[in-house]
Amino acid sequence: MDIILERKNKAPAFKPVNGVQNGPVTYDFLIDTSEHFRAAHFPFSRLHDTEMLYGAGDFVNIHCVFPDFDADPDDPKSYNFRCTDEYIKCIIEAGTEPFYRLGESIENNPRFKRYVDPPKDPEKWARICEHIVAHYNEGWADGYRYGLRYFEIWNEPENPPMWTGTKEQFFELYRVTANRLKRRFPDIKVGGYGSCGFYAAVAGVEDPFYKSFVTYARDFLSYISAEETRAPLDFFSWHIYTADPDDVAACAVYCRGMLDSHGFTSAESILDEWNYNVPDETGGKFRKSMKAAAFVAETLIRLQKLPVDAAMYYDAQVKLISYCGLFNEYTAKPEKPFYAMLAFDRVKQFGEPIVTEDGDGLFTLASASDNGYALAVSNFNDSERTVTVRSDAAKFRVFSLDGEHDLEETGSYKGDVFTLTLKENTVVYLESEN
Repeated sequence: MDIILERKNKAPAFKPVNGVQNGPVTYDFLIDTSEHFRAAHFPFSRLHDTEMLYGAGDFVNIHCVFPDFDADPDDPKSYNFRCTDEYIKCIIEAGTEPFYRLGESIENNPRFKRYVDPPKDPEKWARICEHIVAHYNEGWADGYRYGLRYFEIWNEPENPPMWTGTKEQFFELYRVTANRLKRRFPDIKVGGYGSCGFYAAVAGVEDPFYKSFVTYARDFLSYISAEETRAPLDFFSWHIYTADPDDVAACAVYCRGMLDSHGFTSAESILDEWNYNVPDETGGKFRKSMKAAAFVAETLIRLQKLPVDAAMYYDAQVKLISYCGLFNEYTAKPEKPFYAMLAFDRVKQFGEPIVTEDGDGLFTLASASDNGYALAVSNFNDSERTVTVRSDAAKFRVFSLDGEHDLEETGSYKGDVFTLTLKENTVVYLESEN
């Protein structure tokens, strides 16, 4: 396979697909990964399942911010913003934009639920959400003027641990809340609903539960596009957990087509939960592996080229051991997948994107500036691959992400043509010198 680097072959602008969930601090504020957030320039931090499990009673969730639903929603004393204020402040100080989920964290307890029942008064719930936005964007209740842009209504309502009501009840909650927020704050982006995803639509899955996700999404879009129940949708958010980046690509194409077919051609498609998921694996250690890092690199590269407007990896909070592949749960030091995100960001920071070809199981991302070229290549395969690089640059430095190296410089190539060998499940980043 050949990679030809030419400045004239300009590609579409880089997209914020390298976002994360939560972080950079833990619920007790004793662990802080802000320096790594800054290094990787994470564009978004989505606030959902924030500091599970121990901090779930203090952060972000409606019942945390507004603990007594019978209280007066117009009274600042009814709100408890303290922990969420500090958490969001840390995110912003780390150079990342909060993506605020209005709702509740998942409740996996099979015996009973506490907070994921439909609100007994949707109009009042919407007023509470309105005051949360006002607190962070208009300074209400000794608040801030952060100018947060994205507010997501709920998460996975088609998933029983996340919503005990009917879909009609959720559709109505969305309609009431989205309309109220857009009337009061026309400049923010309102959307939802963190769909479980479209596995059945693209992978031939026959399980009725997975099929129901697709039906739910289509019914939702039909509901909010109908004249009598119309509601704004600035973005539609969805999820996928898989070991195959082809599934991510197929779902991205399906989601864009579904939105367009319902008239939401300007609504953003946001993949705000994704991660490496291997059937029958438990404990989450595999998400910190080199193979997971190659998966992350390929997925980020492909998301840049797919009909997705933004994406957020689940999860960056250190104590969420099962899903945090980015940091060590004991030392908070970066793991291999973090360096895959760093490689993507280095290409993004280096210059303007240029077109490169993918092939032979390799996926590539490149940029160009007056200083030369940057190139990332992911080999998410169980066998070695080779690639020939052609450019007008005289020298390239090579940085390797593999079992022995964490994106460290491992060599260089001179000349405008050279052949690069990638071992199985590895990532390389190359940077030229003008």
